[in-house]
Amino acid sequence: MSVAEFLDWCPEDGQVWQLVDGEPVAMAPASTTHARIQAEIARLIGNHLLERGSACEVLMAPGVTPHLERAHNVRVPDIGVSCSPGGDDGSLLSAPVLLIEILSPSNHRETWANVWAYASIPSVREILVVSSVSVGAEVLRRRSDGSWPEQAEVVSSGELHLESIGYVTPLMAFYRTTRLNTRR
Repeated sequence: MSVAEFLDWCPEDGQVWQLVDGEPVAMAPASTTHARIQAEIARLIGNHLLERGSACEVLMAPGVTPHLERAHNVRVPDIGVSCSPGGDDGSLLSAPVLLIEILSPSNHRETWANVWAYASIPSVREILVVSSVSVGAEVLRRRSDGSWPEQAEVVSSGELHLESIGYVTPLMAFYRTTRLNTRR
């Protein structure tokens, strides 16, 4: 199936679908913890962008097309940030600079497959993978020569820096509404 066929086909049935190498794949519903982390990150980043007067926007579960095999792939990160207008038809996020995945034990392989697909998108500067079972995150940041590091930067405490949008926050802020936040 091509991207155009997928976008025409994709049912509005409450299910989230991705197109992986020409095959539609249904995504499992998120856990409550996953959803809380996703909402909190989107809120925090959205507030940051608003306070800066940024033209960038944050979107939850946007469709993006990896550069490799782009005619047959639409991946859906948990959160995306773009600093340019939407795609031609408004159905895909145009030129994302930051893509965020919330990692759950049941979707580890699929999440990391998506992460490496996201790395092929020329506009992407950073990819953030946030754990949903413990406090922690991994950041992949594109180097100035356009290459990606072999290993992600692991953040397990302290501050998290997202250079693509000029954002610094305590990592624990992402977990404010979860049981992982012991100060709750």
